Amino acid sequence: MIGRLDTWIAVGYIVAIVAVGLFAGLNKKAAGSQGEPGGYFLAGRSLRWPMIGLALFATNISCLHLVSLAQSGFDTGLLNGNFEWMAAFTLILLALFFVPFYIRSGISTLPDFLEKRYNRACRDWLAFISIISAIIIHIAFSFVAGGIVLETLFGINMYTAIIVIALLTGAYTIIGGLKAVVVTESIQSIVLIGGAIIITCFCWNKVGGWEQMKSTLAAHQALDKIDMLRPAGDPGGMSWVAVFLGYPVLGIWYWCADQTIVQRTLGAKDENHARVGALFCGFIKILPVFIFVLPGLCAFALYKTHALDLSSLQQLAPDGTTQLNSKGIYTLMITQLLPPGLVGILVAALLSGLMSQIAGALNSIATLGSYDLYKRFRPDTPEKQLVKVGRWTAGIALLLSIALLPLLNRYESLFAGINDVIAHIAPPITCVFLLGIFWKKASGKAAACTLWIGSALGALVFAIGKLAPETALAKISFMIMAFYLFITCVLIQVVLSFVFPVQHTADSETLYWKSFREPLSAKGWPGPGNYKFLSFLLLAIMAVLYWIFQ
Repeated sequence: MIGRLDTWIAVGYIVAIVAVGLFAGLNKKAAGSQGEPGGYFLAGRSLRWPMIGLALFATNISCLHLVSLAQSGFDTGLLNGNFEWMAAFTLILLALFFVPFYIRSGISTLPDFLEKRYNRACRDWLAFISIISAIIIHIAFSFVAGGIVLETLFGINMYTAIIVIALLTGAYTIIGGLKAVVVTESIQSIVLIGGAIIITCFCWNKVGGWEQMKSTLAAHQALDKIDMLRPAGDPGGMSWVAVFLGYPVLGIWYWCADQTIVQRTLGAKDENHARVGALFCGFIKILPVFIFVLPGLCAFALYKTHALDLSSLQQLAPDGTTQLNSKGIYTLMITQLLPPGLVGILVAALLSGLMSQIAGALNSIATLGSYDLYKRFRPDTPEKQLVKVGRWTAGIALLLSIALLPLLNRYESLFAGINDVIAHIAPPITCVFLLGIFWKKASGKAAACTLWIGSALGALVFAIGKLAPETALAKISFMIMAFYLFITCVLIQVVLSFVFPVQHTADSETLYWKSFREPLSAKGWPGPGNYKFLSFLLLAIMAVLYWIFQ
């Protein structure tokens, strides 16, 4: 439980961010006309690179990540930091190869892009899958993490706390549109990063520095927790082979083909702002290993030296033994290591992550629901009516995500749970987007069949894993399974593209790269802000980091 001062700090932050969101969204001069979809859904295409980069980061990093990455740091060390650092490579792909298509084609949604490149069937399926994935991955899982934090800190019933946060976040998101989301996300990114740095510094100071932590880990046969890359055959299923084969499948879908994420670049002022904004996010993604994962590893060292009391996390297992439920490790670090006042700031950071994730997902769901579903059957719908439909869609999605909470709360590790879901959704979508922009012969019929068959296979494999966990199929690492499903989807689309040859339209003829050099033909800004220079710099930094922490 936290004190009165910290409670007032947290409450004051929530009130302030809701006020800022409503002002930004309803200010017509800043946001564009909210009655027009261009203003409501895409912020009038006025976003600049700093805001895009911060908003991308805030939409990705939620309360779920703070809680679950700290939990993973406690359980497995720096290993799951690969999900953060590997994201830098996929953000480079977004900036170099995907953003130009999206900006030049003038699309409002990614399903819209698939229709122009392939056909209407692809658009419909992606719209449906995107809404479902946003509800489950971006909102419901975040609610679970947020509920755990708020229940632990304030003693409030988990569902009551979630409903209150949902109503407050939904208010400025549904009313204000993308401008409200991006403005608040930019603020929340700064608060979230600042709060994470604070808890990291206190943990680092308490543990005694790097050498002392290594000494503690070595004394408890846990020195391998420092390694980012594990050998092939790692019992946890996260060997370097699994990371480098499986993550690109998950990452390309998440960062390059997921409406919730990519919508921030669609609202860019121009192509250069979109590209540099994506790369800026790539640089920020270096931080989570040090400010989200590392504190969890420090907590493990402190626990082993009895400097951190985790008795409240002890629970009885079904076999009658006592085991540690590490889901609440982050909140205990906050309450036991920080002085009053700073606890409130950290709670505000957690709420920032929770609210920004939900806000971003709701806005993308509103866009998909109005543009890709409602307008599909009522093409003559007035523009203002589309905004109303988007708001209603977001509201319904909010209710559905709350209904999913009891099911998703069953995962022992929230981070493993969310990536397990993504691993079975991503392969067909990643396949269709990659072949669509890099292969001229990828046909619409083949793409539609790949989406249907690939999604069915993913659902089947996921169901087997949950209903028959002792089978050989269920024991395959979700990262390797994602790679297997992706290769299967590629084979399906390639074969069917020869069976059903492509018939290009005027739109689709321009929506694939003729060569890998073509996307690099744009000069970009001069000087260090050039997207080519920034891409090379980010690649070099990531190579050095992996060499140090291999």
